Amino acid sequence: MGLVEAWGGNFIGWVAAQLIEGFYNLVYALFHTSTWLDWLSWENTTEDKESLMRFIYFGASKEFLFVFIDLFIVLTIAGILYRPLMWSIVRGLETFANTIGRTAAWAGLTMVLLQILIIFLQRVFAVSQISFGFGMSFSFDVSWWSESLKFYNAMIVALCATYTFVQGGHVRVDLIYSGVSFRTKKLIDMFGSIVFMLPAAFIVWLYGWFFMWRHLVVPNPSASNSLDQLVMKARALRWNVETIGFSPNGFNAYFLFKMLLLAYTGMVIVHAVAFFYRSFLERSEGEASENKHLDKDVLGDAQAELVAEIH
Repeated sequence: MGLVEAWGGNFIGWVAAQLIEGFYNLVYALFHTSTWLDWLSWENTTEDKESLMRFIYFGASKEFLFVFIDLFIVLTIAGILYRPLMWSIVRGLETFANTIGRTAAWAGLTMVLLQILIIFLQRVFAVSQISFGFGMSFSFDVSWWSESLKFYNAMIVALCATYTFVQGGHVRVDLIYSGVSFRTKKLIDMFGSIVFMLPAAFIVWLYGWFFMWRHLVVPNPSASNSLDQLVMKARALRWNVETIGFSPNGFNAYFLFKMLLLAYTGMVIVHAVAFFYRSFLERSEGEASENKHLDKDVLGDAQAELVAEIH
């Protein structure tokens, strides 16, 4: 028991120290942006390479995690003291999810039209390549366009997930939720967003971040590398963007799928915060505030009838 208490005391002290250091790291990063953003004006210099390696390291580091926690704590306290601020955060994050989702949803139409075009040109005219553009045309083999449909499908899944969540479109397995009181429901939502959504998203972000960069640069960065080790690797750093497809003339921009994974995870993280805040506010203000400021799509009569039949 003494060992457990000693470990617990050390762990609590470590967390407290990391939270305090998080504020310092945030201020330092904001006032020394060149140390980790100098690579954006890429000139292949040593400074560029080292700043890129710092960016890669901090993008999925414990330092970044505790900066996020610090900001979450500060915003939560400020929102509790001034409720309109918390409602503004909720509305802003939900608007962000809705805007991205509604825009990305057009990828579905693009996917359908492209599939029709591929079938029409390949079966009727037996063309081997499809070109778009005037002057500098965008030309690829038919198999490339066919495999690119996977990317549009991935866009819909990754970028419309939080939009669907805002709209209440995800399927729920309800065991106890419908039978409890309104305030208990909101307590369950708060618990789920903090205990399930955020930790799962952070884990996916950690692995997805380095998974993406291993397909963009060499030498390959790793989650086990320290900052000093990555800066040492910067001497040999060069861009090596993945351009290998599954077939000889197939889609060869699979690094975009890794970026979509991070976009999806980042949107889940920020929406977990929005969902926690909304659940807290609705629980505090009562049933009259349910769905307050919620921007939901308005279905047509036929769609509404179909949804009603499904439910």
